[in-house]
Amino acid sequence: MGNNPYLLLGEETERLTFRKLENSDFDVWMELFQDDMTAKLLGMDEYQTPKERCDKWFEWTFHRYENNLGGQNILISKEKNEIIGQSGLLVREIDNHTELEIAYSILPDHRRKGYAFEAAEKCRDYAFEKNFIDRLVSIIVPENENSKKVAIKNGMKLNKQINFQYKTMDLFQITKTEWNYYKLNNADR
Repeated sequence: MGNNPYLLLGEETERLTFRKLENSDFDVWMELFQDDMTAKLLGMDEYQTPKERCDKWFEWTFHRYENNLGGQNILISKEKNEIIGQSGLLVREIDNHTELEIAYSILPDHRRKGYAFEAAEKCRDYAFEKNFIDRLVSIIVPENENSKKVAIKNGMKLNKQINFQYKTMDLFQITKTEWNYYKLNNADR
């Protein structure tokens, strides 16, 4: 296992710290998959039970970690020292190109508090500051209005619809040039 440069290990925002997913997080994370709509919005609706969904999620995450394909980091609230969600950079193949996706998932009790944007913004800045790539994307189920709002607030624009893993998805993007412009014009916020 090499050094996975895309993980934000030890990184922080004002309210969050980032760390790797661990097997001991399973019961907390299974809460995310209790809701069928959430499973659908995360593209996990083909798996029937919350345990099956969570097993698959952990399998995918550990595969990413072990193969330098990025991966979602656990987000810990600094205030309460509890898991509030996951976010990270994922290496993806889209239309025969390697892309880096900003991904985020927030546990139900912690939604609508700005955590998804805070984490996504950190992922964006980290990826561009480290010069990983000239464009970042977010792949979002068309019905997932909350994730689209986070992407837009993060300076992204809808690029097009794509067929991703046999599903129609919205592809949002921001280029490094757009990010530099965005930073300049949002420096005082």
